[in-house]
Amino acid sequence: MDLAIETEGLVKTYPKGIRALDGVGFAVERGTVFGLLGPNGAGKSTTVKILTTLTVPDAGRAVVAGHDVVRDSQAVRRAIGVVGQKNGVDPDATGRENLRLQGDFYGIPARRLRERIAELLDRFDLTEASDRLVRTYSGGMQRKLDVAIGLINNPSVLFLDEPTTGLDPEARADMWAEIERLAHEEGVTVLLTTHYLEEADRLASQLAIVDRGSIVVAGTPEQLKSELHGDTLVVELGASVNGRALRAIDGIDGVHEPEVDGRVLRARADAGARAVPAVLAALEAAGVPVAAVTVSRPSLDDVYLRHAGRTFEEAER
Repeated sequence: MDLAIETEGLVKTYPKGIRALDGVGFAVERGTVFGLLGPNGAGKSTTVKILTTLTVPDAGRAVVAGHDVVRDSQAVRRAIGVVGQKNGVDPDATGRENLRLQGDFYGIPARRLRERIAELLDRFDLTEASDRLVRTYSGGMQRKLDVAIGLINNPSVLFLDEPTTGLDPEARADMWAEIERLAHEEGVTVLLTTHYLEEADRLASQLAIVDRGSIVVAGTPEQLKSELHGDTLVVELGASVNGRALRAIDGIDGVHEPEVDGRVLRARADAGARAVPAVLAALEAAGVPVAAVTVSRPSLDDVYLRHAGRTFEEAER
């Protein structure tokens, strides 16, 4: 494979023994969108900090755009673009001034920089607002400017750390379209961190699910979901009756891996729709009240539950 990013055994420990990364390793092909999916605190941002030379790993190695992130950090910085979780724009400067300042940092010649700024303003539909102070921009416009700043130097690898957090649905859809275009049309390698399951499913050609500083599983979204045979059956119980609910459905043909968390019963079912009547009848016979039941195809949340031992929502909490 032609790799844009390659990591092996990354370890990072912070004061008080907090182990943010515990042996993280993955590879990213050029011209693809790679997703790091995990809840807040899983280790995604620490991974990005190492890959963008903002911190040094305690152990392990990482190569970005053909350069070791520790031994050749300057070459890495010239080859990449970075968009952090928080806006990196100056609210008291105009959009055009923000882009010009970033271009000056890279030493881009004046004429080429003017052309590049005009190109990016047009791409992100910011031309009309380019000479307004950024503090007058909407949240979506500021995020677009953030990404434009990250692209000013024509990077071969772009790091997007939670790029759509706080955006409204329309702005998020616009950002998704731009990320897809960067990879598919321009060949930019995008490493995307996100805690949005739908975002990872939509954008990532490959993804790694991170939990407590380790990668618990990696693959394409479809591969990971296809490993979970059958449907997801979720029953909302009318009361917390863990043991009784599990005993009630034990042995029902085609129903596997039942688990109860509070008032929610989850299970895998070979044929979800056909399993519902039998599950409801068994629960009723055991005196377990049922408030609602749903059947769905496997999702990344189910993948996370299988490999991390808890739902994504529980991990977020």
